[in-house]
Amino acid sequence: MFVGSTKESLILGLGKLVWLSLPVLLCSFPAWSQQPSMDQTTKSGLADSQGTQASVDGQQHAEHQAGSISGKVVDQSGVNTAGAEVKLMREGQSSGLEVTSDEDGLFAFSNVAPGRFQLTISSPGLAPREFSGTLQSGEAYVTPLIMLVIPTLVTEVHVGLTPEELADVQIKEQEKQRVFGVPNFYVSYNSNAAPLRAKHKFELAWKSASDPITLAGVGVLAGIDQAADRWGAYGQGAQGYAKRYGATYANVFAATFIGGAVMPSVLKQDPRYFYKGRGSKQSRILYAMASPFICKGDNGHWQPNYSNVIGSFAGAALGAVYLPADDRRGSDFIVTSALIRIGETSLAGVLQEFVFSKLTKGPRRSASQP
Repeated sequence: MFVGSTKESLILGLGKLVWLSLPVLLCSFPAWSQQPSMDQTTKSGLADSQGTQASVDGQQHAEHQAGSISGKVVDQSGVNTAGAEVKLMREGQSSGLEVTSDEDGLFAFSNVAPGRFQLTISSPGLAPREFSGTLQSGEAYVTPLIMLVIPTLVTEVHVGLTPEELADVQIKEQEKQRVFGVPNFYVSYNSNAAPLRAKHKFELAWKSASDPITLAGVGVLAGIDQAADRWGAYGQGAQGYAKRYGATYANVFAATFIGGAVMPSVLKQDPRYFYKGRGSKQSRILYAMASPFICKGDNGHWQPNYSNVIGSFAGAALGAVYLPADDRRGSDFIVTSALIRIGETSLAGVLQEFVFSKLTKGPRRSASQP
C-alpha cells in the first residue's frame, strides 16, 4: 500500500514538472526561431563593412599611384640637345633626382609620386631653364618641347674716362692744331671740353713756348725789330739781335706762362679760347672781342677773365725790368703795354672765328665726355 502510494506520488510530481516546463518551452521557441536570422544579418553587415573598406583602400591606392615625367630638350635652332642635365624637384624635398638627355634630347623620370614638381634643365654653353607642373596619380606627363638658348652676354665696357684722362686726350689733340705750322694750341673746338688741371695748363704753356715754330717766329720778330731799330739801346749786329731776341722771347714767355698757366691755376680759370663758329658775324665778332675779358672757369661757368687782364699787366710790368730805359719811360708804359696785349688777344679771337679755324691743321672734333 505504501509502495503504491509512493509510485502514485512520483508520477504526479513528474506530471506537474512537465506541466510547469511547458510554458518555458513555449516562451523560448520565438527566440530559437529568430537566431538564424540574426546570425545572417550580422554576417551580411560584416560583409558590407569589409567591402566598403576595400573600396576606400582601392580609391586611396588609385589616388597615390606613381606616374612618370618625360620630355625633349633642343637648342634654339631646334637641334636635339644631348647630355643636358635635368633635375626633378618635389615640394618639400631638399634634394631631387637627376637624369641626362640622350642623343635624341629625350629624358624621362619613372615611378614619380603625384603632386607638384619642378624641372631644372641645363647644358654647357646654353642658358638654363626651369619648368613646373602637377603630376596626377598614374599620369604619364609629357612636358612641352624645352628649348635652351644661348645666353645673352652682358659685357660691361667702361668707355668713359675720368675728367683728368679726358683732359689729357683733348690737350693732345689741341697740340696738333696749327695755322701755317704756327701753334694754335689755346683753342678748343669743343664747347664742353673737360676742365684743365694745373698740370695741364703748365704743360700747354710749356708746349707752346718751347715749340720750334715759336722759337723761329721770335727770331723773325727780333730781326724785324732790329731792322726797324726798335729798342735802339740794344745796338746792331749779333749782340743787338741777341738782346732783341731775348727781350721778344721774354715777352712771349711771360705772356704765355703768367696769363696762360700761373694766373689760371691760381684763379681756377680756363685759358683757352672756345670757338663759337655759330650765329651772325656780328655776334661772333663781339664774342671774340670780349674773350680777353670773359672766360670759362674750371667749373664750366662763364666769368670775368681776371687771369688774362692780370697776366697782361704783370707781363707788361716784367717787361719794364729788361727793356731799355728809353723805351719804358713814362707812367703809362705798363698800361699801354697791357692794353696792347689785350688788343692782340681780341684780334686773335676774331681771326680764329673767321680765318684760323679754316686753316688749323689738326682734329676739329675733340674727345667729349661720355
